[in-house]
Amino acid sequence: MLKAMAKIGYIYKANHYDSFEADKEWMLKFGCVQVIEEGTDHEVMRPQWKQLMYTLDRGDVLVVSKFSNAVRGVRELSACLEMCRIKVVRLISIQDRIDTKNELFKDTTAADVLAMVGSLPEEAAALRRSSLHVMQFQQNIMKPAKTTKSLSRAEREKTIVDMYNSGYTIDDIMWVTHYSSRSTIFRILDKYNVELNRGRMKGPRRKKGTGEAE
Repeated sequence: MLKAMAKIGYIYKANHYDSFEADKEWMLKFGCVQVIEEGTDHEVMRPQWKQLMYTLDRGDVLVVSKFSNAVRGVRELSACLEMCRIKVVRLISIQDRIDTKNELFKDTTAADVLAMVGSLPEEAAALRRSSLHVMQFQQNIMKPAKTTKSLSRAEREKTIVDMYNSGYTIDDIMWVTHYSSRSTIFRILDKYNVELNRGRMKGPRRKKGTGEAE
């Protein structure tokens, strides 16, 4: 028995995203059986997006508001496109006016697609900065009488540890805590025995000149 095709919408509810209601209405009118709304408190891990990627089946249709709203960079975009290719999933981006089946947005050109890819890192970073700004208030990182720069050393170090353990990138941590040196961030993480889990920086740090972990 053939599986029925499902149309699924996804929107990350970014702060100040003015097209949220219009995009959701577009998805519903298009026939999406479900519109998944990811909250800003899950900006780092995107659990609903990851679950959606796993759940999509052959022949389904995935509708997103905008690629920079759904993925956090070109690498994630590439992974999404590869998954859709393998599962034969039709992918539609409303604001980017892109339809991989080429039925909608027939006036979209290759130049438009390349422009989208080129601007994706900057747009995704701006989205992340907006979420970080909200996080600063939620976690009392920024206060009227006490900015991040004026926090005590212990408070700034605790902020670094908390953000790293929450999944934020080193660049995000530097932006919030106003440190300009990546080595300083790693030194502080090492001071608090934080296990590194980013790319090549995994596991306990090694002592200089030895092959033994500290």
